[in-house]
Amino acid sequence: MRVRTALVGTTALLLSAALAGPAVAAGPVAGGRDAGGHPATRRAIEAAVAAGVPGVTVTAKDTRGTWSATAGVGDIVTGAPRSAADRYRVGSITKTFVATVLLQLEAEGRLTLDDTVDTWLPGLLRGHGHDGRGITVRQLLNHTSGIYNYTSDADFVRAYFLRDGFFRHRFDTLSPRDLVEIAMRHEPDFAPGTSWKYSNTNYVVAGMVIEKVTGHSYAAEIARRVIRPLRLTATSLPGTRVTVPRPSSRAYSKLALPSTGPTYDVTELNPSIASAAGEMISDSADLDRFYSALLSGKLLPPRQLKEMKTTVPIDGSPNAGYGLGLMDTRLSCGVHVWGHDGGIHGSASSAVTTADGRHSLALNFNGDWVGGTDAVTEKEFCGG
Repeated sequence: MRVRTALVGTTALLLSAALAGPAVAAGPVAGGRDAGGHPATRRAIEAAVAAGVPGVTVTAKDTRGTWSATAGVGDIVTGAPRSAADRYRVGSITKTFVATVLLQLEAEGRLTLDDTVDTWLPGLLRGHGHDGRGITVRQLLNHTSGIYNYTSDADFVRAYFLRDGFFRHRFDTLSPRDLVEIAMRHEPDFAPGTSWKYSNTNYVVAGMVIEKVTGHSYAAEIARRVIRPLRLTATSLPGTRVTVPRPSSRAYSKLALPSTGPTYDVTELNPSIASAAGEMISDSADLDRFYSALLSGKLLPPRQLKEMKTTVPIDGSPNAGYGLGLMDTRLSCGVHVWGHDGGIHGSASSAVTTADGRHSLALNFNGDWVGGTDAVTEKEFCGG
């Protein structure tokens, strides 16, 4: 991907730095292809570790089968390797699940994409020029609402993403309304529908719309409509649970801007600060299964899938467009992949698939400061 889609938004912690540590490549998991498979992808994950990522886990699935590999370490203290079965925080990949549920509700006639936010949540978006009477569900999902991104708020960044604040507040519980109220302290970025800017607030509100329409939390609806039908056994929405289920690796951050200095273990945190914008936990195999099912039409009727894949331009990213919780990226070799990136403390993830859902890739870095996952995606789909 070419766009920052991390929870931290414009203050993304995915900045260049280096971490001294061993680079240990592991073979595929049992049942995967032999160690010679996907050589360009394997070199790319090893290069990421050489550049400073503590460890990488990756799983690819195509018509020839499933291949998994790891590089680096899952624990910089013990040197334990990463596992292909690692569960990890997927950050903004959560957004595709949220958008899928809303599009299912549209297909059922329970809402329309052109409903305003005030139709379902009257008065929620008010303050400093925000007005939910002029913002639609579609604009939430494709980031054309203009709503201020709460994770760009300077006080929020200090409290939850920088060292001193993080260790004081890492276990705080924040409600979706708390997060929206942070955004309402600022002016909108632009009038609704006139531009594009990534805002985590959009998806916090989208999650609240799901709850209003269905009477159930967005997490319950995702579980009922997506996780259980697809048997995504490693996928969960933890709510306020601070731990990551095993098997899993440790997650690391510099907790500083610029991202230099000591490395901190940030594995335990209360993901309510991410809400429907990025609280989910999954593994690479589940993410491959989800995006493959989505793009092959198993989760949405044709009209809703077409809506999801209708993209708007992204300033500064000529090779990418943003649909409804789904990005279209044209790689250097001309191949288009559909999916999403995700970043949250100590975790940088990506999950993509081809338009027919037949070739999928999901991966995770357990460090949030070295950079994005683009190079791995390029090598998987474009080769050496």
